[in-house]
Amino acid sequence: MTTMRDVAVLAGVSAKTVSRVFNDDPHVLPGTRARVTDALRELGYVPNSLAQSFRTGRPPMLGVAVPDLADPFFAVLAKAVEEVAAGVDMAVLVSSIGYDPRCEPGALESLLGRSLSGLVLAPTSQDHGHLAPWASRLPVVFVDRPPRNLAADAFTGDDREGGRIATGHLLARGHRDIAFVGDSPAMTTTAERLAGHRAALADAGLRPADELVAFGAVDLESAERVVARLRSAARPPTALITGDARTTMTLVPALAGSSWALVGFGDFPMAHMLSPALTVVDQDPAALGRLAAERVVARIGAPERRFRRHTVRPVRLVERRSCWSPADAAILFPASCPRPGTGDPPAGERGSAGGHPLPDTPPSLAEEPPP
Repeated sequence: MTTMRDVAVLAGVSAKTVSRVFNDDPHVLPGTRARVTDALRELGYVPNSLAQSFRTGRPPMLGVAVPDLADPFFAVLAKAVEEVAAGVDMAVLVSSIGYDPRCEPGALESLLGRSLSGLVLAPTSQDHGHLAPWASRLPVVFVDRPPRNLAADAFTGDDREGGRIATGHLLARGHRDIAFVGDSPAMTTTAERLAGHRAALADAGLRPADELVAFGAVDLESAERVVARLRSAARPPTALITGDARTTMTLVPALAGSSWALVGFGDFPMAHMLSPALTVVDQDPAALGRLAAERVVARIGAPERRFRRHTVRPVRLVERRSCWSPADAAILFPASCPRPGTGDPPAGERGSAGGHPLPDTPPSLAEEPPP
């Protein structure tokens, strides 16, 4: 573990001078600053944030880094972390680091430079080796996706099994042409969910069709392109699985008026209020966030204790009304999603607003069971 004294020896200065450089004291000579900065970089020095907290009298701070707090999954996760931190008198600093993996290292370096005592991270990049100097000084716990090229704790959902469960649910209703739409094949979560989907098809004696797999539905325009491409397939799907809640919410307007059965990966607010209510695979983000925060606290309290590095939690199917057999197909989200800026229902929708009554809802879909 590199100390400030080690940096001082390499740079040929006192430990006090190293401290002044690290804290950006303007009175340090440029040549001295350059030598110390080079030594800091060469030795991979990071500050002991717990010691700094004790010296300054400030409470320890727990960082939370997620791709996007507007995503309900990460919002619930962050709230659970905050609740655990409040119970042990830790402050919380939450940061959205975005979905561009190239920006992740810089965003994390900025966050980690704020005297954190620990970090809960939901990553997007594929290489986390750059965090090694920090992980040697404070607990870094990954959530939703495991680390790569870094030894660190992780709490994730069983993504592959979730893909199997969703596909098996649709197969049991008679579907054979089932599409899968995810965010990016580079994401380990998406790759695992797709692998589970394909495994369930293979177990049923079906050959997965590449033309029924799509990625990149990030806004209405791209979502409509994805849906149009799937509809033009040689064997169009009768059912669809989404790879994450963000993709599901993006696809809802483009799917309005269609008759595909639908299973979304990840629950989100109002999913149970859609018409029909949306069947989802629930990952329980609150539990993931709570476990990750508790692990940070445990690591701080017992730094020498051994813990299981990677914990995979089960997922569960929340069955609602958006899954039906091909013979009893109903309409997804009728008259509820007008095209932005027009007030007109999506093409193909036959809602009462257009002067045509909706077809009768199959008896099995008539009522929503209590939660």
